[in-house]
Amino acid sequence: MSTHHEFYLERAAEARRDASSTPLQNVRERCLRAAEAWEQMAARVERTGRMRAETEAKKAAAVAEAG
Repeated sequence: MSTHHEFYLERAAEARRDASSTPLQNVRERCLRAAEAWEQMAARVERTGRMRAETEAKKAAAVAEAG
């Protein structure tokens, strides 16, 4: 998960750099939309990992109680 999260954030930063370096408005807007999409993907993968960890912890607790 961490690798994907980092990858997405790196792509977002790259898109923001591209947006700041272009003189063309349409390209800047496209880059900013791409950055937002990359950031949303990073947030999604982080949330998924957190939810997975919570689910695994609950399962482990249930097994320990039944144990």
